[in-house]
Amino acid sequence: MTAELVRGQNHPLSQSRLEIRVSAGTPVVTVAALGDEDGRIHGAEWVAHPGSPTRPGLEVSRQAAADHRLAVDLDALADAVHRVGVLLALPAPAGQGPTRFGTVAAPFVAVTGLDGTEVASYTITGLEAETAVVALELYRRQGAWKVRAVGQGYAGGLAELLTDQALPQARRLAGSIEEAVARGLARSVQAPPPRPSEGDRSRRAATPAPHSDQGGGTAPRGAPGPVPPAYGGQPAGPPGRGGARPAHPGGAVDPSTATVGGPIDYSHPRRPSAAPPPPPPTAPPAPPGQPAQPVAGDATGWSMEERLYNQVWGMFEDLARTTAAYRSAVDFAESRMDKELEQVLSDPRNRIGGQGDAAREAAGARQAELADRAREALDRDLAQLVAEAEVVEPALPAAYAHWDSPVWHAYRVPMEIPMALRLGDLRLPEADRIRIPMLLRLPLERGLWIDSGRTDAPDESFTDAHAMRRLAMETAVAHAARLLAVHPAGEFTVHVVDPAGSGAQPLVPLTRSGVLAAPPAQGAAGVAEVLGRLTQRVDLVQMALRGSAADSLPPGFDTSQQLLIVNDFPHGFDDRAVNQLRYLADEGPASGVHLMMVADREEAAGYGPLLDPLWRSLLRLTPVAGSHLADPWVGHAWTYEPPLVPPGSQVLQQVLTRVAEARRAWRP
Repeated sequence: MTAELVRGQNHPLSQSRLEIRVSAGTPVVTVAALGDEDGRIHGAEWVAHPGSPTRPGLEVSRQAAADHRLAVDLDALADAVHRVGVLLALPAPAGQGPTRFGTVAAPFVAVTGLDGTEVASYTITGLEAETAVVALELYRRQGAWKVRAVGQGYAGGLAELLTDQALPQARRLAGSIEEAVARGLARSVQAPPPRPSEGDRSRRAATPAPHSDQGGGTAPRGAPGPVPPAYGGQPAGPPGRGGARPAHPGGAVDPSTATVGGPIDYSHPRRPSAAPPPPPPTAPPAPPGQPAQPVAGDATGWSMEERLYNQVWGMFEDLARTTAAYRSAVDFAESRMDKELEQVLSDPRNRIGGQGDAAREAAGARQAELADRAREALDRDLAQLVAEAEVVEPALPAAYAHWDSPVWHAYRVPMEIPMALRLGDLRLPEADRIRIPMLLRLPLERGLWIDSGRTDAPDESFTDAHAMRRLAMETAVAHAARLLAVHPAGEFTVHVVDPAGSGAQPLVPLTRSGVLAAPPAQGAAGVAEVLGRLTQRVDLVQMALRGSAADSLPPGFDTSQQLLIVNDFPHGFDDRAVNQLRYLADEGPASGVHLMMVADREEAAGYGPLLDPLWRSLLRLTPVAGSHLADPWVGHAWTYEPPLVPPGSQVLQQVLTRVAEARRAWRP
């Protein structure tokens, strides 16, 4: 299954010979930069670009085009190369074409095998004034290659991008690339024509223009460009998600059926034409002067699930942006008042008497007016977000929904893994009535740490250490139950380590329903046995991936995703067990082994700096509301609220019972 990456996410690569497909709504320039272990580009000879398109193990296009194919052979790269960055840039303005990525469709990048099978894909969203962007990065870690979605844009174009990469003489190289592109702009491949209607799907062929690298003249500006053959002679893979993106021009046109002057058909001759996704729902027209009524699922996406996912994160961005604007306006009003008072009161004659008091009142009135105006704008935006949340929340599928949602009463074990999972809610103090679902993409890329220690809850309702530990374990059980519920039968397995048996009562829903792989492991011997088994599993999967020999795994090997819940850490753990735990946190997610720690950070501090990398690598959550999730985008500290089951509700037990029944029916 294709891994659809989001910014910053990575995915392992099991093949050495790859193809990177780029689709954009306008001709773009592709550049590939090679970096060492520290990411440094040592010189122009480490960059493949239209003026010098080939490097050992790497080849890029010689021209600007709306669709590109980059050939990569990881085994042929020099030993000093540890990173391969895929860079996209708009051609230098020449009176035509867009001048920034914000005015064109979001570029789509996919990593495929030679057979066209997609390994990972990434749609680069959020670009505005940027004219160059680092799309993807292939990097080597401990002998294995991975791909990471970067999406870092630069308004200054290739020159600024290469300068930021610490490339010597970056501007000179950027100039030579632009010059090479300018020479080939007449041959640039324009965006493909729109799809034919459903009633006209006849294949229209055209004489393929000679490839610019093979001679044969130059096509006039505006004429259809060449159709490059697929790398390795293989057909292109299916188009990625993200709207009605045309298929990549990978299939060569049959010359025997070509007609001069006709448009090029960009569809693969052996791939059936897939219908575009249905349009998102739209609201009825709003009265004049009134905002449009929100509709659930009106964001972009191929399915309703993807549309709701994008809509939720759009709500998150809107709330972050409008709150940041309000805070900025209030800060400006206060700084302006301070500046006015400083100017007036700098004269000692104005510090006493009625003149000073009048100045203070006038400055305070202006500050209050600005603050009130900012609050009015915030309230207007919040009212729209509240209305949107009221229609979106009831439409969310089980993976995104609250435990008290009616969707859980009609729960059935799914047949496919969802895009994401709800881990709780996020809110800000200025908008306490709005809860934004906190969605985490699946499969998990980071483990979880449920902190059972002291909390920064404002009401200080949980000061009892035993109550906090119990609530933390109940939160972990709720997360594990949701993970089990959203995966198909047999595709998710849960292990529990409870050395002292202190989590027996909160674990009852898991143990009673029979969804655990085995009873919770207790004592130091149980800890060692479970950690040793999962560590061995990670080693086997890594060896199979590196050797491209997935069929060599032992018979009966469990290929499902694995979750290890560790309670009451560090009780029962010695140094060897702690090292194994760190290994699982670092290398486990790429091999299908995930970690959920339930522990007090202060109690675990006895291991000193040994646990600091583990603490930083896991996503910290709390069993009670706490303002600890930092947002580097606008600097907010979001208050996180865990998705606890409503008191007295039997929904958790009912869902786990159905999961257990499906697992028993699935087993041979």
